[in-house]
Amino acid sequence: MTTRRTRPAPRPPEGTPPRAELARQARHVLADAVRIARWAAVEHGADTALRTGPGAGPAQERAAAALELTPGQIRAGWDRARLAGLVELHGETARPGWRLHAWDRDDSAVLRGWVALFDAWSLVHPAPEGVAPSAVAEVVEAVPQVLSLLQLSQGPVLVPALLDLLGQRVEELREERCEVPAAEPAPESPDAPAGDGLPTLLDWALEGLAAVGALTLDPGAEGRHATLTPLGNWAVWVKLEQICVAAQSPAGNIEQSAEDMLRGCARLTPGPARDEYRAWLAARTLSSAVSELLAVARGEDALLRGLAFEALRVVGAPAEAEVRATVAEPSLRPYALLWLAEYEGADPDDAQEVLTREESTWLWVDTAAAVADHGESELLVRHLDSAVQGTVPALLDEIRAVGHPRTVQVLVALAAAHPDPALAKAVRRAAFQVHTGGA
Repeated sequence: MTTRRTRPAPRPPEGTPPRAELARQARHVLADAVRIARWAAVEHGADTALRTGPGAGPAQERAAAALELTPGQIRAGWDRARLAGLVELHGETARPGWRLHAWDRDDSAVLRGWVALFDAWSLVHPAPEGVAPSAVAEVVEAVPQVLSLLQLSQGPVLVPALLDLLGQRVEELREERCEVPAAEPAPESPDAPAGDGLPTLLDWALEGLAAVGALTLDPGAEGRHATLTPLGNWAVWVKLEQICVAAQSPAGNIEQSAEDMLRGCARLTPGPARDEYRAWLAARTLSSAVSELLAVARGEDALLRGLAFEALRVVGAPAEAEVRATVAEPSLRPYALLWLAEYEGADPDDAQEVLTREESTWLWVDTAAAVADHGESELLVRHLDSAVQGTVPALLDEIRAVGHPRTVQVLVALAAAHPDPALAKAVRRAAFQVHTGGA
């Protein structure tokens, strides 16, 4: 029995507006993005994907005219719509994301969309030229410390104080990577900002965070200062809460590989399992976590395949592109289609309707394999009731046709577990036919 640490989650910052007010502010930040996304949804043509490169294509020109916005506003709004999950791109075609459908009625969807934009602040505002990409990456990694100081201060903080903190954090990151400065550093380019460009990069970071509505930058008698907005204050609290969730995972689980973590969750009920997934995810970058979970899903263990997609449901929008790409993989296709259907708003009970008969049968066999490997014989027998065919003879006929690699093992296990001798004999005969290639 594992012992759970009981570190309390932080309380929302004092004075945090109600959730409905935060959602109203988030809608305001993304107002242009929503207008552009809705325009694209109405157009829904082959050239509706509003390109963000130099020059305005036909779709940009139509959008600018229809919405009375400049081409620059169209490009910026389109970028925000994509980053917030309001639109999805499929080749040259755009289609509405599920958040756009829920935008007017679901405050949670609005806030999740804004947090996705907040997390992508470094993509919203282009990094300054003449600064090494490694320095840009260091500043992006150090920005959470800056945001934490802003939240703790509960008011405006002078930019020089933020620069001092940023410099200290960058030095800490370099020490953690055991980076030793060269004895004779190369001279800086005359065009490069002093101190690895930190002042310029801090300005860039603050402007990027201001652009997504997380903070404000104002002049003052003592100099320019930054202040978190209510949305920014709330977002920093959300991140701290995620860290506390991670700290409450059973000892050692956070450090485990995806496979070991999923095995550890196999006996948990859905609620506690989701808590474990959240804790494991909070300790990793989402891109690496999604890749690791999908690598496990591609393995031979059917139970872990299903659990991997349950963990990906906790990831949500950041996993969409990689999950969508797995639709072309036969072993993952049914799981991916169900994941996408639920992601796009389908009720889990109705999501099965997106599968063809063959895909449903393949999934039935894969689930039966998981039960046979990890479950009890009674559970395998009960699994018969979930088959779409309705009768055992029809199920056996279609199982033989789908070609699942575990078909023989599943049928043998089912024959051994079923209490009806006649049915068990029919299942055993089907297993023999599949094994020998007979009809």
